[in-house]
Amino acid sequence: MAATEPVRWGFLGAGTISTVALGPAVEAATGATLHAVAARDVDRARALGERHGAVTAYGSYKALLADDAVQAVYIGLHNDAHLPCTRAALAAGKHVLCEKPLGLSATEVDAIAAAAGAAGRLVVEASWYRWHPRVQCAQRFLAAGAIGPVRHVSAGFAFPGVPAGNYRLDPRHGGGALYDVGCYAISAVLWAFGQLPVEVAARSRFGPSRVDVTSDVILGFLDGDAEVHVGIDETSRQWLRISGEAGQLDLPDQPYASLLTESVLEVSDGTGTRRWPTPAVNPYQLMVEQVSAVIRGEDGWVLPLAESRATAVVLDAAFASARAGGATVSVG
Repeated sequence: MAATEPVRWGFLGAGTISTVALGPAVEAATGATLHAVAARDVDRARALGERHGAVTAYGSYKALLADDAVQAVYIGLHNDAHLPCTRAALAAGKHVLCEKPLGLSATEVDAIAAAAGAAGRLVVEASWYRWHPRVQCAQRFLAAGAIGPVRHVSAGFAFPGVPAGNYRLDPRHGGGALYDVGCYAISAVLWAFGQLPVEVAARSRFGPSRVDVTSDVILGFLDGDAEVHVGIDETSRQWLRISGEAGQLDLPDQPYASLLTESVLEVSDGTGTRRWPTPAVNPYQLMVEQVSAVIRGEDGWVLPLAESRATAVVLDAAFASARAGGATVSVG
């Protein structure tokens, strides 16, 4: 494709995230256009497409993947559909942006990576908060040694109000707090430390459907530790505090949720706190623009599959520990 042509996107699924976040993001993005939407209910696909300029609506995912005009697909389906739909999209020659978690295990992420390599196509986990400028600024401060070596991270994400019948409460669809919001907090711990933990211990409270509705995870590193709390039936709250030998980084308010207002990164060194403001941005739009740029062969940042795999490795260990009543599980 010519470098100046926008990437033509197709959506698999017309659910809430596609409707509220990704549809507007692709429409607003430079270098991207929404070409087609597929959903089991073709009327929902048509409604989403008409709002954001798509020219085609399909009543099946297979039909969209057979559309040669579609160059890249966004997969916004239940967690258990990520592996088979990503494989199918790659086999059809499409690049893929897939909702988090990319896979339900490290083995699934490995299978996706192998399929991407065989197809010669890009696969990116849509962990959109990673494109937020405040998060990337925090990573630059860590790399520059602003707080010294990281020794402790406290991270958490909880919210209430999951309705009965929602996939988040269905174990068949990869429901539960760890899969839904744990991947945010755990991935933040991993980029903060820059390495995998050596051991993980987790305790979960399970709901009537047997998915974890809250989980607490302790990650032990060679020179530090982290504590993570996640929940899908609690008061809304988010936090991310990274402590080092020489200070602390804090991302107050909503470190993992869309911030369409100005946000602040706080950097403390023991003598005072500096506050670095970030203008209001749409991180979903930034994600779409950067992924589209890389697809076109231009410069852009995408979340490496190795980092998606690292998060999956820790989630695997957390699930194993929770099933064993909180026993410590070695990683690696």
